[in-house]
Amino acid sequence: MSRWRTKVVVALLVVSGAGCARAQNARSQLGVVSQTVMGTRVEIVYRRPVARGRQLFGSLVPWGRIWTPSADTAARFTTSAPLQVNGSELPAGSYSVWAIPDSSSWTIVFNSVAESFHLRYPDGRDVLRVRATPASGEHVETLMFAFPVVDADSARLELRWGTTVVPLSIHAKR
Repeated sequence: MSRWRTKVVVALLVVSGAGCARAQNARSQLGVVSQTVMGTRVEIVYRRPVARGRQLFGSLVPWGRIWTPSADTAARFTTSAPLQVNGSELPAGSYSVWAIPDSSSWTIVFNSVAESFHLRYPDGRDVLRVRATPASGEHVETLMFAFPVVDADSARLELRWGTTVVPLSIHAKR
């Protein structure tokens, strides 16, 4: 191997190693949750921000402004087959997930740009918007998605952070 090639290989190894170290030390850790509902695989990949004593909704996350429930990158929702989300059709595919929180009603947005930086909402690319009614629940320090209820052809997906619980009804289609 020539000296030039050796230097390039060493430089690439150093840069990629530094990237791995940064990713492992990120404050918002990678989260993945998946569930199979009547043969349809649903997966959410996201970065999990931590409350750290901060006032969350209406403050850190302002009411009425679009936000992704993730840090660093937008949350990504993938479904292997069409679904109904809160009664509305969502085709099979991968989507970035965004939300417009409000004290009494949230809008959850599935956007066709699946890979997106968390501060750059891809305007004009929405595939589906649904409304959800938030509830109060036990405090959750680190943002999470969960499937607390799963039945034969349906599931309840929850976004939880602080004392806020935002439920979505998922119904698999045959």
